[in-house]
Amino acid sequence: MNFCNNCGHSPLEYKQPEGDNRVRYICSNCKVVHYQNPKIVCGCLVFYEGKILLGKRGIEPRMGKWNFPAGFMENHETVKEGAAREVWEEVRAKVEIERLHTVYNILHVNQVYFLFLAKLTEPIFGAAEETSDVRLFAMDEIPWDDLAFHSNVFALEQYIKDPSYKGVHHGDNRAYMNDIK
Repeated sequence: MNFCNNCGHSPLEYKQPEGDNRVRYICSNCKVVHYQNPKIVCGCLVFYEGKILLGKRGIEPRMGKWNFPAGFMENHETVKEGAAREVWEEVRAKVEIERLHTVYNILHVNQVYFLFLAKLTEPIFGAAEETSDVRLFAMDEIPWDDLAFHSNVFALEQYIKDPSYKGVHHGDNRAYMNDIK
């Protein structure tokens, strides 16, 4: 942060506030502590007749790689509403969300993914502004080497291990952090 969003003062101090357990940006003028928290990403593993719907990313990061339709949650919507909206925005499909499947932490960019299992309400879909292609893949056709993110691999592997599992899978990219630097 360069400026206090409360009073506009600059520069800010980066130190541990009294009684806190981590460093934060603090305005030396108005004393406001600026908390920075993870962003929420929501999306769906969308299925139709035993196949999974993936979109090819038309934007960076990982342009040209296959991905679940997902994106940042907006204010004034629930995680489920955000997931359904992202499916529509990215692959022009309408879904019925069944349940939460995966919570995945992307530590180096401070994001938390909420991925739901969903089914297409009808087999209509297509590429949108941020997507260059959309396809249904049978489980034995999944382009594993061309999946965009570790979160995709983790969620799909968990699904394939036990499609009837009713719990929520929890994962993170801590093991991959050395690859990112």
